[in-house]
Amino acid sequence: MCRVLRIKEGSYFAWRRRGESQRARDNAVIAELARVIVRASDDTYGSRRATHVLREQGRDVNRKRVARIMRIHGIKPHVKRKAYTYPKTINAGGENLLARQFTAMKPNQKWVSDITNIPTREGWLYLAVVIDLFSRRVVGWSMDRARTEQLVIDALSSAISFRQPKSFLHHSDRGTQYTGAKYAALVASNGGICSLSRKGNCWDNAIVESFFAALKREAMKGKPFATREEARAALFRYIEIWYNRRRLHSTLGYQSPVDFERKAA
Repeated sequence: MCRVLRIKEGSYFAWRRRGESQRARDNAVIAELARVIVRASDDTYGSRRATHVLREQGRDVNRKRVARIMRIHGIKPHVKRKAYTYPKTINAGGENLLARQFTAMKPNQKWVSDITNIPTREGWLYLAVVIDLFSRRVVGWSMDRARTEQLVIDALSSAISFRQPKSFLHHSDRGTQYTGAKYAALVASNGGICSLSRKGNCWDNAIVESFFAALKREAMKGKPFATREEARAALFRYIEIWYNRRRLHSTLGYQSPVDFERKAA
């Protein structure tokens, strides 16, 4: 082999004596740590969030190195992101007071809300959420087997009870659940002002759409729940235990919503 490769035999034996390089040993340690981090995230973290956690653990690594190591060792989340394409034209009309300004300077300044359907083998389970744009925290939510105005009233009521806002901008789509008299009265009686997405434009409420996409990727992993009760339990764990308190958000400087609010306070 040395003759074919035109190297000295002494160089070959010196290489054997040296064994694995320090860099290779460090990479093996990073690979194992990354594997633990991804597992602890319920197989939802990719290289960006894994890099952030490694840095918090005192490892001086960059994302490209972590991504390369994870790719070599087959460490990856078990879900795929859906590729979205943005519309070329925007439908006009409506009182869209939020106007896609998805940031807030303080808690309870801007809330966004929407409904999604969760598939189970027993039928649909509907989930309504209210998200505070300051920290992206889910501050109110409710579930039911029917897509009614009461579903969104319960979600908003829980948010109001939890946060007790003095005044806030409330944004939603134009679904009949959000444009009913009872819902509008609940918003107004608690100091809220309603904002509505333009007709047929989901991008005006992109933060909630993004949350629902993440929830379905990470909590469901592409499979419907067996029962509605199983779905309820899984959604509770995802929202209250994982998303609000542990999931790292790049928008928040890789902090969870609860940690971001705590540090801001």
